[in-house]
Amino acid sequence: MPFARLREDIRTILEKDPAARSGMEVLFCYPGLHAVMFHRMSHPLWRRGWRFLPRLISHLGKMLTGVEIHPGATLGRRLFIDHATGVVIGETAEVGDDVTLYHGVTLGGTSLHKGKRHPTLENGVIVGSGGQVLGPITVGAEARVGANAVVLSDVPSGATVVGIPARMVRRDHVDAEHHCEFQAYGTPVGGVPDPVARAITGLTERVGRLKARVDELEDQLAKTGVSSGTAVSDTADRDAQPPIPLRPEGPDGSTERPSERRAVGG
Repeated sequence: MPFARLREDIRTILEKDPAARSGMEVLFCYPGLHAVMFHRMSHPLWRRGWRFLPRLISHLGKMLTGVEIHPGATLGRRLFIDHATGVVIGETAEVGDDVTLYHGVTLGGTSLHKGKRHPTLENGVIVGSGGQVLGPITVGAEARVGANAVVLSDVPSGATVVGIPARMVRRDHVDAEHHCEFQAYGTPVGGVPDPVARAITGLTERVGRLKARVDELEDQLAKTGVSSGTAVSDTADRDAQPPIPLRPEGPDGSTERPSERRAVGG
């Protein structure tokens, strides 16, 4: 059984990594495979209640491979850890079958709670390099996590998420018979919409609608015999007229001229 699993793992790597030339090369030169092998030695001991020995085996595996997998983590079949360096999988993490993890990935916890505090990755998930999946969340089957994304909430099946915090930019239909196409690093090159381009497109469409509205208002003004240019000119002329100055007050506070007061008194 262990050798059957090992052959299955080697075959998976040959299928997913075009740089792999032979089974012998994979067996001796792929630290991701070695990390999984160390976990398969430590995990059964952890489940039997042992603590120090499985942690020691895990620590040796970390020193030799650069991958830290807690012996309490649950790993499915055909797990492919590509390039391996810097991958961290926490104690209560659960990883399904046919999952692919790239270097720098963290399946980490966000609390001091002793129970379930690490993520669950369902079958077929791909997490790109530097991806951080944090907390007791679930990443649905066939989902893709882009490089350097930080995932803090559940991801639907078939979704592609990118960014910090991660947001969904695409979702493919997934069922029991159809699986998403394998996407290296969890990112469909050329298939993710550019948010900046989308924003510019939205602004351009809005400007077009506003221009159409202005044209409509100008047509209505023309029908009433007033052009928009004339209306603006009249308003500008009125604004340009100087204000009428007030008469200065006299010594007694009156605004009448002395001649006017004499005329009234005379």
